[in-house]
Amino acid sequence: MGAADVIYYTFHLIELRSIVQWKIWHHPVHEREKDKESVSLKVCFDLLDQTSRSFSAVIQELHPELLIPVALFYLILRGLDTIEDDMTIPIEKKDPLLRDFHTIIEKEGWSFNGSGPDERDRELLVQFHYVTEEYRKIKPVYRQIINEITRKMGAGMADYCKKTAEGKVGVETVEEYDEYCYYVAGLVGNGLTQLFVESELANPALNERPQLQKSMGLFLQKTNIIRDIREDWDDKRRFWPREIWSKYVDNFEDLFNPANQEAALNCSSEMVLNSLNHADECLFYLAGLKEQSVFNFAAIPQSMAIATLALVFRNPDIFKKNVKMT
Repeated sequence: MGAADVIYYTFHLIELRSIVQWKIWHHPVHEREKDKESVSLKVCFDLLDQTSRSFSAVIQELHPELLIPVALFYLILRGLDTIEDDMTIPIEKKDPLLRDFHTIIEKEGWSFNGSGPDERDRELLVQFHYVTEEYRKIKPVYRQIINEITRKMGAGMADYCKKTAEGKVGVETVEEYDEYCYYVAGLVGNGLTQLFVESELANPALNERPQLQKSMGLFLQKTNIIRDIREDWDDKRRFWPREIWSKYVDNFEDLFNPANQEAALNCSSEMVLNSLNHADECLFYLAGLKEQSVFNFAAIPQSMAIATLALVFRNPDIFKKNVKMT
């Protein structure tokens, strides 16, 4: 904890108390049986720790029925996302990788070392054969769910990457923004819901409420897009929709000009409000989860998203650097 954190928590004692209580008295609902895991499964959990600070802990406390399927589901989609995000992979190579990823995960021994040297999750793809090895061991019904979501997500990502390669920079409308977030995150909510219901750890009625599933993913994704605006812009990516930012500035890059700080903050406020439109449906969704570890798995990331929105709300630092919770 740095000096800035000490100062912050001096004036936010309730938050500090909650952190201390969690550290001292938190007991997992379920714990991994590490001594019974294969070598390849242990590697998968190591990769999970490397790729996700926020999701790894809650995944590893899941009910034993869902622990491995959800961990592998996350790693598979993170691998897919890593390929999409890697700007060093040419579209001629990236497009078929994304569209065929659902068949790739069925192949024995597949791995990929073509990511850029600075790609954050490069190691996941280098050791991906461990993920596919464990994937082939889970129940066929879980594999079918994971495979179908991977197929849909890969196709959606490929379409977006192709548009970008053809010269279309950024997202134009709020509708297009929602569509992109659905393909990269809303589908995750759909797949997880199917896993929860299939394992009999959630109310089957959730399968009949696709809008609730969608909102769970969109709320997280939109929050990340708001937080990561500077990092994405530095990588020549633009996810804030023109329909919103054009109300406040003439050109997207004007948001990063200190002279336009008030306009930029007003724009970010509308982006936060757009994200918060999904919050009530997230609460309705959480009410349908019957098992404590599944509830924790779904609720903790949503709580972190709320805290992130509080952090970025009218915070000029988001236009200067990548802002993250400590």
